[in-house]
Amino acid sequence: MQQSVSFKVYYEDTDSLGVVYYANYFKFMERGRSEFLTHQGRSVADWNADGFLLVVHSVQATFKKPAVLGDVVDIVTTFTVPSVYRGRFAQRVERAGELLVDGIVDVVCLDANQNLIEFPPQLRALAD
Repeated sequence: MQQSVSFKVYYEDTDSLGVVYYANYFKFMERGRSEFLTHQGRSVADWNADGFLLVVHSVQATFKKPAVLGDVVDIVTTFTVPSVYRGRFAQRVERAGELLVDGIVDVVCLDANQNLIEFPPQLRALAD
């Protein structure tokens, strides 16, 4: 399943060159992952309350073109589960269909004591 969410680029998102500061794309992608889960019926807070803590394990991003002040960017997110211990969010930041940033975010699941656990079946079911 693919989920898309849009955000407007504000002044606070940009750097001294007037383009989105690279680290802020990670914030956009975080929002995209949160919205992906919410759209599937359970928010990040719901998963946390049930003792499943999703944390970022690794991030890979390729920056192709910058977004600028006033742009509307779309965060397009898909989810797979390459192993019972790792989920993968493939994310694209686009402007009117044009690819700006291509990213892969791997997440792991921890229990309330912050021990690594397998992804629960209901979370694995969200994978493409």
